[in-house]
Amino acid sequence: MIGRRAAVGGLVASGMATALKSPAALAAAASGTRSNATSSYSAFLAGVREQAVQQGVPASIVTEALALTHAPNAKVLKLDRHQPEFTLTWAQYRQRVITQTKIDAGRKALASYNGTLEAVEARTGVDRQPVMGIWGMESWYGKLTGGFNVIDALATLAYDGRRSSFFRSELLKALQILGEGRIAPAHMTGSYAGAMGQPQFMPSAYLRYARSMDGSGHADIWTNVPDVMMSIANYLAKCGWRTGEPWGQEVTVPETLAQAEIGREHTRTLEAWTQAGVRRKDGSKFSRSDVEGAIVRPDGPGTEAFMVYHNFNVIRRYNPSDYYALGVGLMGAATT
Repeated sequence: MIGRRAAVGGLVASGMATALKSPAALAAAASGTRSNATSSYSAFLAGVREQAVQQGVPASIVTEALALTHAPNAKVLKLDRHQPEFTLTWAQYRQRVITQTKIDAGRKALASYNGTLEAVEARTGVDRQPVMGIWGMESWYGKLTGGFNVIDALATLAYDGRRSSFFRSELLKALQILGEGRIAPAHMTGSYAGAMGQPQFMPSAYLRYARSMDGSGHADIWTNVPDVMMSIANYLAKCGWRTGEPWGQEVTVPETLAQAEIGREHTRTLEAWTQAGVRRKDGSKFSRSDVEGAIVRPDGPGTEAFMVYHNFNVIRRYNPSDYYALGVGLMGAATT
């Protein structure tokens, strides 16, 4: 701070600050700054264009896509740099995320697409509960998908973001998707961070996991619900989902069980947990003894606890958060 103040003082002493006080000079300085920024961004886009074309994306598609961004998107940068810093307890998160309104919306969506879910289950081996849970958590069953153009958002973050290398890679993958004719540039919308469509896939995830219901290879995760469901299920299947196995269940934990024995990394057989005094929520013993699980109790002793299994960790591959995975599991159970 001392060095910064000294530099400002030197500017004033030299008389430069006085010269910049006139309105004309201030306007010229501002105009020059904007001009330099625009020129720099144009040079950045030119580099992206060259790289994308070298990677095989048709030049006409690259031109059409990059024409959708002319300068760094100020709203994108604001959201990226000023993300709210707050900590929710699990109880607060559950109350906020798993609302009756959202559950009702999920049940209505389920009634409309029950046949589709049956087909998705048959083809992927992934149960409907996590598919419905993720769909609800990510976009409120397609209601909230983000209103940003993905090319504009990713170009902004690749040019002037916290993780420029990551976002440049995602931008190039988004251009690859466009080059393959999977969607028109203007229709590629998503979050300010470039997460696309109803399942909120980043472009790299789209290329790896998105699947169309009709097998066409052009999955529409923006407006085609069967494609959305198939893509979510395929993601989970590729990450190791075990058909017919639960993600977890709520349990009661005795006060004698130390907090140090709780957490996803502390797995035991259900027989061992039973011997330690752990029971189902209703107080009964587990129906199987050989299955391995771990206890998650986000808010600590005396609060809600869950026995979680292999499929819980598969859900975490979608979003590496215990809160999120619990939310998906509970939302899926509530809607189906």
